[in-house]
Amino acid sequence: MSLTNNEIERYSRQIILKDIGVSGQKKLKKSKVLIVGLGGLGCPAAEYLSRAGVGTIGLIDHDKVSLSNIHRQSIFTASDIKKYKVDVVKQRIKKVNSNVKIKSFKKKIDNFNIRKIMKSFDIIIDGTDNFSSKFLINKFSKILRKVFISGAIGKFDGHIFGFNFSKKTKPCLESFYQGIPVDGIPTCEEDGVIGTVAGIVGNIQANEAIKYILGVGRRLNGKVLIINLLNLEFRICNLVK
Repeated sequence: MSLTNNEIERYSRQIILKDIGVSGQKKLKKSKVLIVGLGGLGCPAAEYLSRAGVGTIGLIDHDKVSLSNIHRQSIFTASDIKKYKVDVVKQRIKKVNSNVKIKSFKKKIDNFNIRKIMKSFDIIIDGTDNFSSKFLINKFSKILRKVFISGAIGKFDGHIFGFNFSKKTKPCLESFYQGIPVDGIPTCEEDGVIGTVAGIVGNIQANEAIKYILGVGRRLNGKVLIINLLNLEFRICNLVK
């Protein structure tokens, strides 16, 4: 797979990085990343992966844009209210980078469709906001041996998890949460969230995906990055099965 002159110019600022180069840019062009959930995490992840030159991006969400989404879901504007999120994000990505192949799924993932959707992608980014979906994606990422990058946000806090199930990674998302809590988990609607947290966590998820594609740097594999932006606290914890 070669790069066109247009692509070389477009990605010139990252091609000059020693960890990327032309060979790394070709890896990005060949890669396939699925983003589940196009909210506060999925929007920045989709935008920056498209800007980086990821060749194929999958988008899955069944929801429509609402006014309360706009403060933290960076792709949407007031003119997008009541439109399907997958349609808006697809149009935005095509405007940013028309070379990216988009596969969109206007549906909610479940036990019946998730395998078919996930199987053709290399990396799965979880931007969902509920335990049922997160654990379902976690389960099938293990079964299909995918790289799984999950994120969660609330208030001024964020969590980013990384797992490479193509290798022998013992811990998984359940190693941290220990199963679905009986009382569930507070949502952004209930607990609140500052919009900047969503942008930062979504971009870290995209950055982790890029590192996995390139095979560079220290990656979150069986680890969780915990951030608190109110007090500027950052820590990485190892997960144990």
